[in-house]
Amino acid sequence: MVKFARKAIILSLAALLPAVSLSVQATESKHRHVKKHVVHKKSARIAANTKVVKRYVVVNGKRKLVTEHVALAPVVAEKPSVGDIAGLKHADPLSLQSNVAFVVDQTSSKVLFEKNSDVSLPIASITKLMTSLVVVEAHQDLNEQIEVTTEDIDKEKGTGSRLKIGAKLTRADMLHIALMSSENRAASALGRSYPGGLPAFVAAMNAKARQLGMSDTHYVDSSGLSSQNRASARDLVKLVNAAYQHPVIREYSTDSKYVVNPGGRPLEYGTSNKLVANPSWEIGLQKTGYIAEAGRCLVMQAMIEGRAIVMVFLDSKGKYSRLADAGRIKKWLESNKPQA
Repeated sequence: MVKFARKAIILSLAALLPAVSLSVQATESKHRHVKKHVVHKKSARIAANTKVVKRYVVVNGKRKLVTEHVALAPVVAEKPSVGDIAGLKHADPLSLQSNVAFVVDQTSSKVLFEKNSDVSLPIASITKLMTSLVVVEAHQDLNEQIEVTTEDIDKEKGTGSRLKIGAKLTRADMLHIALMSSENRAASALGRSYPGGLPAFVAAMNAKARQLGMSDTHYVDSSGLSSQNRASARDLVKLVNAAYQHPVIREYSTDSKYVVNPGGRPLEYGTSNKLVANPSWEIGLQKTGYIAEAGRCLVMQAMIEGRAIVMVFLDSKGKYSRLADAGRIKKWLESNKPQA
């Protein structure tokens, strides 16, 4: 009887084995499916954040092709500018990337192209053009040595500078690199070394703006780091015309490279406007500018088809867009030859 019971139990277990086996197989298959799915998602995530780079290396005297996954730098979207917030972005016949554009024949003052030219916006380092005008017209000694101090540190945006605290340059050199390379500490030192200090200098900037009829313009510093430095494109044409009367401003703003000796190792600066070195351009004066609130800005005087042209671009989108917009205007003027 015991043997019969034991046999019955064994037969029952044997009958259950296929079901158990199928259950285990199903569980393992499910686990494999889940694991495979996770790996797939991870691979997709890696592929989205990397790029494949292939290069040859030498191993034991033989060239071998190696494939590597290189992490991509994160894309940081630019903050909306004041012009964006004001709703200035709209299409124009030349598909310019600047929210503001103003093009004028310098000789006749005839407007050749305009887009939002009356709106007062932050102008960033275009400010330095007025800084240079005040310095030059005050007839300050360009050979006087000026020292960079802690007062020249950028407390507005936290930007750095190659000019260290204690560096000394002549006023001419400060003016040169402020105009050509948009050196902020140089522009600050120029304002601070004015009789009466920076407050008196800023007052002189605003007084000059009123004298020139720049009714939509206001300055609060000599560098343009503050978004409170504002002007309209129409006003900036008046500034360009006034600054153009001074050969030193024309020369410094259109230089492509310059070396200064602030004490210690010499520093080589380059222009912030690559069009200066372009042989297809004949530029008589220029200044660039950028802060987030202003976007990319550019003012230029250039000879195009034998005509002196002043062009202003404010709140342009993209690192090279203001230069591309200048190129579009140049091509348009060359093709259409609008009457002066």
